[in-house]
Amino acid sequence: MADTEYNAEEAAEIKKRRQFRKFSYRGIDLDQYVSITNHRTLGHPFAASTLLLDLSSEQLRDVVHARARRRFNRGLKRKPMGLIKKLRKAKQEAKPNEKPDLVKTHLRDMIVVPEMIGSVVGIYSGKEFNQVEIKPEMVGHYLAEFSISYKPVKHGRPGIGATHSSRFIPLK
Repeated sequence: MADTEYNAEEAAEIKKRRQFRKFSYRGIDLDQYVSITNHRTLGHPFAASTLLLDLSSEQLRDVVHARARRRFNRGLKRKPMGLIKKLRKAKQEAKPNEKPDLVKTHLRDMIVVPEMIGSVVGIYSGKEFNQVEIKPEMVGHYLAEFSISYKPVKHGRPGIGATHSSRFIPLK
C-alpha cells in the first residue's frame, strides 16, 4: 500500500529531474509567462501575460489559423465537447506522473486545443485506432494529421507492359 501512495516530495523531485525544452505556440509560452512588453511591442492581441494552458476559448480563437478560428466561432458541437469531457475524465483518473488511459475517437476533424495536451487519443484511420499522445506542438492541428488513413506508396520495379520497350519482350 505504501508504494501506491502519492508522495508530493518525490513527485516534485521527479518533475525537477525531467527538464524539457521550452515550447511556445505563436508567441505564447506553455509553462512560462510571456512578458507583457513583448506583446505590446509586437502588437499581440493579449495585453496581459498568459499561459497557453490557461487561454480562454476566445483568446485561443484569436491565435489559431483562419479555418480553426471559423470553426470555433461557429461553436463546438456535442461530439467534440464529449471527447474533451472524456479526455478530462481520463486525466483525472490517472496517477501522478503517469499517462492517462487511451480514449478512442472517430473525430478526425477535431482541432487540438491546449486542454488536450498530455492526453492519449486513439484516432481512427478507417481501419484501426492509432495511439497518439497529444503534445504542445500539436495545438491548432487536426487529429487526422496524426493518424494517416492510407499506406504511403513504395515504388518497386516496374512490371511487364509498364513501358513501350517491354512490349517486344517475349512472355516465355
